[in-house]
Amino acid sequence: MNALPKTNRSTRKPSRKIPAYREIADRLTQRIQAGALRQGDAVPSERDLAVESGVSLMTARHALQKMAAEGLLTRRPNVGTFVAPARIHFNRLTSFTEEMHTRGYTPTSRMLRSAVVKGMDEVSSRLSLPLGSELACLQRLRLNGTEPFSVETCYLPARHFDGILQEHLELKSLFSILTEVYGIAISYADEEIDATSADPRTSRLLGVPPGSPILHIRQLLHGNAGPIAYSTALYRSDRHSLVVRRFR
Repeated sequence: MNALPKTNRSTRKPSRKIPAYREIADRLTQRIQAGALRQGDAVPSERDLAVESGVSLMTARHALQKMAAEGLLTRRPNVGTFVAPARIHFNRLTSFTEEMHTRGYTPTSRMLRSAVVKGMDEVSSRLSLPLGSELACLQRLRLNGTEPFSVETCYLPARHFDGILQEHLELKSLFSILTEVYGIAISYADEEIDATSADPRTSRLLGVPPGSPILHIRQLLHGNAGPIAYSTALYRSDRHSLVVRRFR
């Protein structure tokens, strides 16, 4: 029997090359995150990107289409492609701070109210607390740099979160404080989303005309031992995106 010929096969796995369209998209994303390209700025045309990167026109077009699908760019037929306004996408359970950081934005907060309140029977009921329970109320204006995104009001059982009113929530996310300071394991959240209109105070805080459409998001946050916090948030509708996968 003839022996099989020896082959010189390398055991090293072939390295995966990043697709050319993704390299283009990554470079543009880095320029946006670094501030070299700002909201409303025009980005290079498909033809310019193709020449600059040594790729086909179709590859350059694919890069811009992907970035538009990710909410980073806005494409205007017969006009051009521009850096889109910052938006957040609530498709998984993250804090506002975490979501903004993952998208390369600069989240900031301004405290509007920090107090212990009583008489919030609906909130107490949602948190499975006796009616009339004391609640720690934290209201913040959430921003991207100086641009307002939402007005968020969060309620927690005061007896379980002693000292939370003294935490620096302008600088840190509530999720990180719950985890790092109070040892809470966040499990999941139930959310209700509907549309409403901006009252005078909300319109002033969010920088939109009175009566503008805004999103009202109510969230009940759960840990392993039950409800942790209940929050309501009023979002500028042009700064929020929710993608839902539906099965038949």
